[in-house]
Amino acid sequence: MRKPVQTTFLRRWGKRLLWVLAIYLLVAYLILPRLWAHHEHQPGLAGKGAVTHTADGIPGDPLNVGIVGNRTDVLQAMNAAGWIPADPITLKSSIEISASVVLDRPDNAAPVSPLFFEGRKQDLAFEKPIGKSADRRNHVRFWQVLEAGREGRPVWLGSATLDAGVTLSRDTGQVTHRIAPDIDAERKLLIGDLVDARIVTELYQVSGIGPTIAGKNGEGDPYYTDGDIHIAVLSDGAVPVSTPPVMQPDSALVQGKNQIWAGLESLLSADPAQ
Repeated sequence: MRKPVQTTFLRRWGKRLLWVLAIYLLVAYLILPRLWAHHEHQPGLAGKGAVTHTADGIPGDPLNVGIVGNRTDVLQAMNAAGWIPADPITLKSSIEISASVVLDRPDNAAPVSPLFFEGRKQDLAFEKPIGKSADRRNHVRFWQVLEAGREGRPVWLGSATLDAGVTLSRDTGQVTHRIAPDIDAERKLLIGDLVDARIVTELYQVSGIGPTIAGKNGEGDPYYTDGDIHIAVLSDGAVPVSTPPVMQPDSALVQGKNQIWAGLESLLSADPAQ
């Protein structure tokens, strides 16, 4: 006696669904975790967030750079790389940065507005002036996130962006900056400055917020990024070394993602007028 057509159909599709479920479990819980392996370079960062927040809890700039070394090493390294510690925000420093913008005169240590990560304001902030006025500048905020990483030294994560102009904060009305959208370029500049200063012994990447095409920070400024955090391990004491830094390889999955992003980034950065 032949089985009803409906019963045969349900059994056949039931088996297919079981195969799909089995493949999903295999890929999601065994294969992809082994391929991704992006936090293996710094296991203590796994599970941490990768986006800063404003004082009101609004998502701010993403984390995109990192440094391994103690506080003194970081200060010496940033100085060697040509980056200047930013002044704290006071009435005096606020007046000075406003005068710098209006009068087009230098303010190389202009203050950086606070952002928060894991509930803490940045521990350190640095900037690299562009031109005479403080309306355009490279800047980075750093937070110490691990007392001892796999190297046995403190790990700092930071958010490096390019201030492309000034505006008024929609929250406080104070003078603030608009960031340029290509935040990966600013990450590249900072890491390159540290390498050029010959104080980096190792370079590697860990996963951050992931590929982002239409991100927005706390002031509504758009940005795009491949979503990785590039980390530089400083030499002991931030003293110059004679050998180039060792570049730790990424997993196959991350390498594939980077190749795809490279093509996408060229489209995002293309001048629409051309």
